Order: sequence, then C-alpha cells, then structure tokens
Amino acid sequence: MTEPTEQLSPMPTDWERALAVVAHPDDLEYGCAAAVAQWTDEGREVTYVLATRGEAGIDTIAPDACAPLREREQRASAAVVGVSAVEFLGHRDGVIEYGTGLRRDIAAAIRAHRPELVVTLNHRDTWGGAAWNTPDHRAVGRAALDAAGDAGNRWIFPELAERGLAPWDGVRWVAVAGSDTPTHAVDAGPGLERAVASLLEHRTYIEVLTDQEPEDYCRSFLTGVAQAAADRFGGRPAVTFELLPR
Repeated sequence: MTEPTEQLSPMPTDWERALAVVAHPDDLEYGCAAAVAQWTDEGREVTYVLATRGEAGIDTIAPDACAPLREREQRASAAVVGVSAVEFLGHRDGVIEYGTGLRRDIAAAIRAHRPELVVTLNHRDTWGGAAWNTPDHRAVGRAALDAAGDAGNRWIFPELAERGLAPWDGVRWVAVAGSDTPTHAVDAGPGLERAVASLLEHRTYIEVLTDQEPEDYCRSFLTGVAQAAADRFGGRPAVTFELLPR
C-alpha cells in the first residue's frame, strides 16, 4: 500500500490553554512531549490529566508500591516540558471502562481548566493496523472526545454544576496523538531534546521494558517517530495529530 503523501497542516496557534487527557504515565511522553515543550515555550498553559497512576504497568513491582513511584516519575517528566499541573483521576490501571463515570470525570476536568484544545491518544482499535491498541487507550480516548461536548451541556452531569463547575463550551478542537490518519503537525525539532529527557524520567518503567540503554532507547524511539513524519511536513521532523474540530 502506498504511503500517504499529503502535506500535514501546522497545528492552530490561536489558543491559550490545552488539557491533555490520557490513560497512563508515559502516554504523553511517547506521544507528543516535543509539541508540549514547544507550546509551553510559547507561553501556552498545558495541564495533564491521567486516568490512572499506572500501577499495573511494571510486572516486578506490586501496584501499591508502583502507583506512587509512577506518579512521581510523571510529575518529573511533565516538569521537563514546562507542565506543572498534573492530575490523576484514580481509575484502575488496565481495566478502565468506557462509560458515563469516565466521561463525567473528564468533563469535570474540562470545566475546571477551560481549555480550547483537548489532546488525547489514539483511541482506535490498532496502531496503524500493525498492533492491537490497549483497552485503556481506547476507553480514555473515546471518553475524551465525548467529554469535550459533555462539558458544555448543562443538562449532562448537572451534578458538576452543584460542585461549582459551570459548563464550558469553549473546546474548539480535540487533537489525537498517535493517530494513523494525522492531519496536522508540530515541528518536533525545538522540543525534541526535552522530549527525550521527559521520557527518560520514566526510567523505572523503561528499564524493565527494554534491555537497551535507557537514553539510547528514548532518543532512538522519539527521533524515529518524528523523522517518519518529515516527508509530510516540509522535511521537518514532526509530532503529528489528527485534529477534530468542534
């Protein structure tokens, strides 16, 4: 099958606040940290919301010990790319269920932070048709897409207003990182070194994931993904997104 050759459009820049919603610690670092670094450099506010604390992610560490470790690594990782606000919703790692509870939690975060841009990770069944996606990624990605609308409807989850979270209908786009049908991109060059350092903060996870030296692994992975998009972004390595306007 012929690879797509259509050029990717630059991501919109007429926004001030983004909310990134994913399932696990490290999802954003594998997906789009170089773009986040670029955005925060430009003075934009980015908040991370994670559905779980990643407690089921390391086979050799029991969940009660793993959760605080991965939370610390995620906060350190976010700080590398200029993100200080990191929140955890407390859903159970590995068995997140798509449904009204998850939608409500994400809608509450959207109402609280009032973003114009919501970022999430590939919610489809596969990664480019080559590998099966995890249930957590599918559930959280779909719920984030739905919650972008839920947040603006006062009659959906009216209990949120009772908690002081007024409806927010200001989400203009949802950007899906890791999509196999991207439409837009951010130049990865300016933020790539910080993206590598950000992923490297998940050292405990990475050390059980690969036998490769952690820094070499992080650099090779992120550089390869960014370079793969270059042909569709004027020759520049890029972080790609499928941008869904609302």
